[in-house]
Amino acid sequence: MPRCLCLLLLGACVGEAGVAPDARPDVGDKPEVVLATSLGEIVVRLEPVEMPVTTANFLAYVDAGWFDGTLVHRAVEDWVIQGGGYTTGLAPKTAMAPIALETSDQVPHVHGAISMARTSEPDSATSQWFIVVWPHDGDGPQRQLDGDYAAFGHVIEGLDVVEAIGAVAVSTQAELADVPVTEIVVTSARRAP
Repeated sequence: MPRCLCLLLLGACVGEAGVAPDARPDVGDKPEVVLATSLGEIVVRLEPVEMPVTTANFLAYVDAGWFDGTLVHRAVEDWVIQGGGYTTGLAPKTAMAPIALETSDQVPHVHGAISMARTSEPDSATSQWFIVVWPHDGDGPQRQLDGDYAAFGHVIEGLDVVEAIGAVAVSTQAELADVPVTEIVVTSARRAP
């Protein structure tokens, strides 16, 4: 089964909904969000000019504290890590209304890109996000997601944390594949100061 179809199917089962630079140059109005996880912090820089609807949706969840206590419920080495839909014990959360699919050639699905998960319906993304894991030279297979999924930012700090999460032991639980055997919790998600 193609990897992109697996991501689609995972979203359907749920029913809910670049290479990072080392330096932090002045980015103007590009908000940054710190995802504090039980394995370390991940900082993502969002692209509100290129992806205004998707960025606003993600920030609405962040500002509401909605991601606090959610799980990274999917980890596939050299593919993606995914979170934003479940709490401890794989208890699903009820998300806000879905948003329309938004894409931009300026925000591709490269290593460290953060994007929105969805069902097979393009306009079905709600709260679930995924981060691309492809720490190899060149474009990875995730680039096939460009134009079909809403990448809306990139990891600027904590790529080592993303890669570590992508490499954890996983199993199938509650009909979900690639679930980390030891729960990985997003303890908080906040805008960076």
